Amino acid sequence: MLTRRKKTMNRNIGSQIFASVLVNAIYPMKNMPVMLINTLLTPLSFLIVVTFVSQGALLGVAIEGAFIMTMVSNGLGMQADLSHLKNDMKLQEMVVGSPTSSSIYLIGMALSELIYALPALVILVILAFFFLHLTIIGVLAIAGAMFLMFVVSVALGFFFSTLTSDVIQSWAFGGMLSMLLSALPPVYYLITYIPLPYRYLAYISPTTYAAQIAQSAAGFISISANNLILDWAVLIVVAVTFLTIAIKKSRWVDV
Repeated sequence: MLTRRKKTMNRNIGSQIFASVLVNAIYPMKNMPVMLINTLLTPLSFLIVVTFVSQGALLGVAIEGAFIMTMVSNGLGMQADLSHLKNDMKLQEMVVGSPTSSSIYLIGMALSELIYALPALVILVILAFFFLHLTIIGVLAIAGAMFLMFVVSVALGFFFSTLTSDVIQSWAFGGMLSMLLSALPPVYYLITYIPLPYRYLAYISPTTYAAQIAQSAAGFISISANNLILDWAVLIVVAVTFLTIAIKKSRWVDV
């Protein structure tokens, strides 16, 4: 009896997650494929500009930066999507009245944003195969850093979506956060390019730690084991903290 009940609960959770993916990813990608252009354009345009300006010297660094920006941009993009579903389509009112919890809703929407990122990620994986010389450990390190940054950006997107009353307001928040997290910090370039003492300001952004992990994994910078452990510790703490705030403190049930 208990096993049957658990199977039913797992099917219900799977259905709730799949419904979010259908509504926020599959249907829009099928009916409005032009929306994918923006997903591709932003990280790849930065990659192209940095590569041209550096005359190819920062191509590998820029590829890693594009990976991080893709995860950050798509995670933060959930803010505008949730705002649209909440304020324009009133879908969140139905979710609030259903057995779906905020954590399941968050997971489903996060997966939908990850599916949106797939075209850009496929292109970047191909570029990385040809221009980055990574070990298996290096690949795992970069993947782990990307995942943690996706968690951070998803948590921020979810939290701010519950505070905004209009999708235009969400676009403003998303643009500012994306700029602060992925454009200004040393993601597409090395932190050594920033002169002291301004270099320390870069460490305010969690993407700096993710970039250092990725750049170290590819051999672009050399950092001590202690600093590498510190980078991982900061990313994990930030991801867990923001995710906890998003789930526990977001007032989405008061919509």
